[in-house]
Amino acid sequence: MKKIGINVAILACFLAVAACNGTQNKDSAEMAEERNEEIHDDTALEDDSEFVVEAADGGMLEVKLGELAQERGLSPHVKSFGEKMAQEHGKANEELKALAKEKNLQLPSQLSDDKQKHFDDLSMKNGKEFDEAYAALMVDDHEEDVKAFKEAAEESHDPEVKAWAAGKVPTLESHLTMAKKLKEQVK
Repeated sequence: MKKIGINVAILACFLAVAACNGTQNKDSAEMAEERNEEIHDDTALEDDSEFVVEAADGGMLEVKLGELAQERGLSPHVKSFGEKMAQEHGKANEELKALAKEKNLQLPSQLSDDKQKHFDDLSMKNGKEFDEAYAALMVDDHEEDVKAFKEAAEESHDPEVKAWAAGKVPTLESHLTMAKKLKEQVK
């Protein structure tokens, strides 16, 4: 009988630890989206919050990758581009934090699992291999960003979210042009 009681206690401890680990391992962006859905349930801002969370996640990635490019890049063009991305996306991230605070929106505190994978994959590379992979990722990422920000600028329900997104489109288009040029330079 004591064996059953001990086994039940061990099982309960195991389940408690597993439950805690499940919460800790949850994607930061998913947690932010879930909180925003709870707070802004059935409002137009709920839809906009998904864009805001994704923009924050992408912005954090751009800053981290820009810093990585300054450290690992071989080409001075990569280092310079990385510095520009870290600065400009860092500034945009601060603006977005202020807007999110005003709208009572939760932002991710760290990279989502998907964005972290991009960072981890790139951080394993060095030299020319890094430069080429970074440039290619910047083209792909900025193509997606331009599309998402244009969509938010047209379809967001909240006028301030809409205006913020619209204000970032020209900068993102410029980044895309620079990224395409960088990709050609590092070939």
